[in-house]
Amino acid sequence: MKKAERSRITKRIIFQYIIALASFAALLIGGVIFCAWICSLFFWDWTDPLYQFLNFIRENIFSICAVILLIGWFAITYFFVIRPLNYIDEIVAAAKQLAYPSEEQILLNRALYEIQYELNTVRERALRNAELAHEAEKRKNDLIIYLAHDLKTPLTSIIGYLTLLRDEPEISSEIRARYTGIALDKAERLEQLINEFFDITRFSLTTLTLEPQSISLSRMLEQTVSEFYPVFAEKDLTCTAAIQPETELVCDPDKLARVFDNLFRNAVNYSYANSEITLAMTAANGIVTITVANCGKTVPKEKLDRIFEQFFRLDSARSTGTGGAGLGLAIAKEIVTLHGGSITAESENERIIFTVILPQNKIS
Repeated sequence: MKKAERSRITKRIIFQYIIALASFAALLIGGVIFCAWICSLFFWDWTDPLYQFLNFIRENIFSICAVILLIGWFAITYFFVIRPLNYIDEIVAAAKQLAYPSEEQILLNRALYEIQYELNTVRERALRNAELAHEAEKRKNDLIIYLAHDLKTPLTSIIGYLTLLRDEPEISSEIRARYTGIALDKAERLEQLINEFFDITRFSLTTLTLEPQSISLSRMLEQTVSEFYPVFAEKDLTCTAAIQPETELVCDPDKLARVFDNLFRNAVNYSYANSEITLAMTAANGIVTITVANCGKTVPKEKLDRIFEQFFRLDSARSTGTGGAGLGLAIAKEIVTLHGGSITAESENERIIFTVILPQNKIS
């Protein structure tokens, strides 16, 4: 078992104890010398009772000094033992207060200022963690309620249209095709929501690990953009890409592709119709910078500060058009962080910009 390092207050008490003992011994010796010098200035009659008393002290000076030293040592030791015990009582009481942290400050003896500061830091951290846990639990409960509603909506539509197709066998081919298309769209929406439930489980119960390899980031981004062209067309969006060619990157390609997929989906969901999404990638001095920007409603700062939190969504109403679990950006941030990089978001003048910065040749 590793020996615990002495705290500053312990070192201070030991130092004060040694100084007190040394000072007491020095005062005793100095007092004896001073008294002997004073007595030598007078002429004494050997029949004088005071002379006889002083002579007795002189003859037994070592025994008397030893007794005084012993008494002094006991008194000093008692004082320095009682004081730490009082400190311990205060710390125990403060520890009990930490079991049920409140806004009330922990106050200790002035000599325990450092411990008081550390305990209050722990108290504040516990309060903050409890608040974050409460908020996370509330968001998760809200998420389950919202997703349950979102699951029910497409399922109801699917059942409704399939029932119409079953009950009306003479329906025209055009109407049948339209009903079938609507049911398929709703089924795909239902699949998306179910996948998000699996994302919640994986994100909550597992830790992401990387399998790095060297890839062409230029080709990955070009492929990602091309895969999104049908989505852009469906939403009446255009995409402009400025990608530095032949840029290599050491990364986990599958997980990093998910980052860009999430960023593009977020851009599509929160873009104005008939607007443009831009992608830019540059590399210099071993650092790769990727930005994804879109034109959309300016995100307030208080929401922008929370945009990478689990289960947080910009649209609290959770419209089906942008319905998601609120995990995409949180997972993207974790993946980027594991790669030793950073991801940030900014929004002003009806423009939302995400910036990803990654080390090019290694995962730190």
